[in-house]
Amino acid sequence: MGMIVAPSLLSADFGHLERDLVMVNRSDADWLHLDIMDGVFVPNISFGFPVLRSVAELCRKPLDVHLMIVRPEKFIDRFAELGVMSLNVHYEACTHLHRTVWEIKERGMKAAVTLNPSTPVSVLEDIIGDIDMVLLMTVNPGFGGQKFIEHSIDKVKTLRDMIDSRSLNTLIEVDGGVNFETGKRLAEAGVDVLVSGNTVFASPDPEEAIRRLKSL
Repeated sequence: MGMIVAPSLLSADFGHLERDLVMVNRSDADWLHLDIMDGVFVPNISFGFPVLRSVAELCRKPLDVHLMIVRPEKFIDRFAELGVMSLNVHYEACTHLHRTVWEIKERGMKAAVTLNPSTPVSVLEDIIGDIDMVLLMTVNPGFGGQKFIEHSIDKVKTLRDMIDSRSLNTLIEVDGGVNFETGKRLAEAGVDVLVSGNTVFASPDPEEAIRRLKSL
């Protein structure tokens, strides 16, 4: 399987959101990544269900939703109703992670668990076999355009070993500071899915940027 690329809507031009979604639809992007922030779990607020409904109506790519919120279990049904493909919840935000993962799956979505940069992959030992994907944050969550955290490469390798040693199909996704240089190193370390915001939407040719990321 080739590299999966998920442009991050957080870096799109919200004054021309339909234009940018049409570009994503036309492009070779595999998914559209949506960052939902509540201003509590992270120090920023992004967008809520009114915007999400419009995006779901306009976007033909599967929706990969990353919840940077407290008590994400409260909103599982609403994301399922929107037709979301995968729902990412933070390990750090879920008191009953296993229950939350199974509630996501019961509603027909892929279940993913996200780890902050300071959280070791070892915390996934007891749940790695029950989830479809792990999202490793390679910057501190909350804002786009941050510098890539270098130790993330080793973290990816550790997670890759954990998954392969158990013969699992769990995907590894990364988000934060992903460009052509860091993306290449992440791909070599064993990443399956690259989330990229500024590298795509700030490019003079976003569709070509997506093609280059997919070729890594």
